[in-house]
Amino acid sequence: MADAAARTPDALAVSDLTTELTYAELDARAGTYLAALRARGVRPGDRVLVWTDKTADAVAVAQAVLRCGAIHVPVPRDNPRERVARVAADAGPALIVTDHADRVPGTACVPCADLRRDGAHLPRATPCPVRPADPAYILYTSGSTGTPKGVCVSHGGALAFVDWACRELALVPADRLANHAAFGFDLSVFDLYAAFRTGASVHLVGEALARAAQPLVDFLLESRITVWYSVPSALVLMADYGELLERGPGALRACVFAGEPFPLKPLREMRGAWPAGVRMLNWYGPTETNVCTSYEVTAADLARTGPLPIGTPVAGDTVSLDDGEIVVSGPTVMLGYWGGPPQNGRPYRTGDLGRYDPDGLLEYRGRTDDMAKIRGHRVEPAEITAVLAAHETVRDAAVVVLGTGPEARLHAFVVPETGRSPRYTELRRHCARHLPPYMAIDALHTVDTFPRTANGKVDRAAIGALATRGAAV
Repeated sequence: MADAAARTPDALAVSDLTTELTYAELDARAGTYLAALRARGVRPGDRVLVWTDKTADAVAVAQAVLRCGAIHVPVPRDNPRERVARVAADAGPALIVTDHADRVPGTACVPCADLRRDGAHLPRATPCPVRPADPAYILYTSGSTGTPKGVCVSHGGALAFVDWACRELALVPADRLANHAAFGFDLSVFDLYAAFRTGASVHLVGEALARAAQPLVDFLLESRITVWYSVPSALVLMADYGELLERGPGALRACVFAGEPFPLKPLREMRGAWPAGVRMLNWYGPTETNVCTSYEVTAADLARTGPLPIGTPVAGDTVSLDDGEIVVSGPTVMLGYWGGPPQNGRPYRTGDLGRYDPDGLLEYRGRTDDMAKIRGHRVEPAEITAVLAAHETVRDAAVVVLGTGPEARLHAFVVPETGRSPRYTELRRHCARHLPPYMAIDALHTVDTFPRTANGKVDRAAIGALATRGAAV
């Protein structure tokens, strides 16, 4: 960011809808925060937990933390205090920076406003040099045990991805990137740091706006966004309830999505409705690797009846399959989980299942931990989901296994196409035409929409509970 400030100090760097900062202003504000952090004893290698809304000031604090040689630990404001306390217990931060009155006992907490006030009266501090192998940030994921796990990423690892992304999308200073993802979600790494790497501007989408279809489309068009990156669910929401396809892509030239499979019908509708000049890219990678494969959607995909590929390796990574599990090695792989053994360059086993299509492109097939035994056979729910989503009456689908052992049953949850009524017997016949008999669904539930996680993904853990809450069958 400092390089962009030197090149184009008057160019817009970041906007949060109420505040706009040029590169010179963002650089100066980051310098103010850096001086204040140093005065409070933050040193290289310390963790600084930033628990704030998505604001330009939060971006400046993040820059200051990195200039300290410290490790940035972003936690979205909507995380409850109890969870933040668990994150703090694991990360052991030297300081928690907030923009609200809530506090975590046992750790020094300071408001952004106080830091900025204190730093304004201090001499400007010199940024600490960092090495590529030094930790840059820790992103906390849910963790299969219910305890948050901190994915620690190096400066070099983050830069390997960012530099590849800048080249792949041919980013230029005139680009205007939307930041839809929360700062604690790995998608935000691209939005913020690819923008700063090229001197482009990043436009922050607040947590409330991120879930509002019509205002989100208004934001896309009125902010003249040229590069969009989000989970597919956000784009489907905008298309279904925000008239995204009818209103057109505006200034958009690249639409990137990641984090979950894009339902096939909405994807084809979007590709068919938008000009060919608007690139659409499917990026894949868990938080532990950031993006490690990419696939660009083309007009040929309008005839696709199977799942969209996740493509080929990127950013210098090597991606392989071991007994069907996707394994990643290379520069974007994490240093390790904070407090756990270091990765030490070892390949990362994603827990995701994959296979190669006839063109040699990698396809995502679901999770190893979703796999279940049904009627004595191994079943991957994602495979059934893809078949259901291809049916003419179904807009989106999810399949979960309810029960265990001999009582295990396949429950399909579907969002119907407008004006259509999916029928159990019809979908059973549809499955029979594409799947072996043991993969036929045992129950059908129709729902208006799927529950979502805080990051906007389909909440698979909550889907099974829909049946007990009276979802139509």
